[in-house]
Amino acid sequence: MTSYTNATKRFCSVYKSSKRAEMYLYVDRSQDVSKLPEALMQAFGAPTKVLDLILTPEKELARADASTVLEAIAEKEFYLQMPPVDSESAENLAMAPRDSLNG
Repeated sequence: MTSYTNATKRFCSVYKSSKRAEMYLYVDRSQDVSKLPEALMQAFGAPTKVLDLILTPEKELARADASTVLEAIAEKEFYLQMPPVDSESAENLAMAPRDSLNG
């Protein structure tokens, strides 16, 4: 397998999760997703490819930093983009009395 630790660009595939809306998995296009860690794939569910792209550090992504994605793929062979935090849940948590958060 080729080392891409210092890669300035990479041909990536992006998959969406069958278990959670807005959860995406970025991998090198040559990566066989069935070879990724079993625990990851159990949490992610059946992957559905949504697109292929050439990823560079300068590339603008909706909710991820391209350099971070490239580093994660080089180190772990994948980058998992989690769904955004539900703003209503975050507001409710921020407004909760402190004693209710401590158990």
